[in-house]
Amino acid sequence: MKKIWWLLCLLVLVGCRQQSTASSPVEVGDQTSGTTEVIEPTYQFSKTPTLFVHGYQGGRLSFGGMLRRLEREGITNKEMVLSVDTEGNVSAKGELSGKTDNPTIQVLFEDNQSHEWNQALWIKNCLAYLHDTYQVKEVNLVGHSMGGVSALRYLLTYTQDNQLPNVSKFIAIGAPFNNFAELNEGETLESVLANGPVNKSDRYADFETMLSQEPQQVQALLIAGDVSDGTQSDGTVSVSDALSVVALLSNQFSNISYQIIEGTNAQHSQLHENQDVDQMVLDFLYK
Repeated sequence: MKKIWWLLCLLVLVGCRQQSTASSPVEVGDQTSGTTEVIEPTYQFSKTPTLFVHGYQGGRLSFGGMLRRLEREGITNKEMVLSVDTEGNVSAKGELSGKTDNPTIQVLFEDNQSHEWNQALWIKNCLAYLHDTYQVKEVNLVGHSMGGVSALRYLLTYTQDNQLPNVSKFIAIGAPFNNFAELNEGETLESVLANGPVNKSDRYADFETMLSQEPQQVQALLIAGDVSDGTQSDGTVSVSDALSVVALLSNQFSNISYQIIEGTNAQHSQLHENQDVDQMVLDFLYK
């Protein structure tokens, strides 16, 4: 009976330890000195909303799983869904609480096959709504595939507008910034990262002409997928395409970095379901 009783006590203690989360400081006692050290949370918390923008033909499911997983970590709180109709009108479900809980917002386009110019305008409308309704001064943007392209076009088109929130951090996941252009013969990923692509699509050339003379205080993370089948791509977007703007934006943004996800779970439509990507998003936005 004593052994069983001690075993039950041990299980209770282990269960209690597993309940501690990143949102609460943890006290660690030193039995030899009698002192207690307080370890601060790994992640930072703020009122800054982060908007998640789906890709071409995307919808509620595109970022739905990621947002639920991030929320379960105790690091974010999904507070709102912003839907944009074909005329660019914004409707909201939920509301910003004003709490310091790293609020997330899912953005849904009724016309999920529209071009990036419309989507950049629709992102602008979403940010104008947040500014006018909640006096939001700062946001983060996360976009998958075309959502990343449209978010970058927004950044290069509208962020000089003082009536819009400032974008602090930007993440693009598997975004075809060079519009699926292939590498030139003999060209390498290393040369693209250093100098940009040799074959420039109209989209990329347009981005070049849109660069502002005044650098933006934006930190950017570009995530590319490589399914490790020899194509150096996520099955849809090549690594060189997703990272083609690294050199271009190195002087435009205050900081730009990139990550490459490898393996079968790096497939294009699975990147927003990849737990390594989840971790990169959390670390970049909140650590």
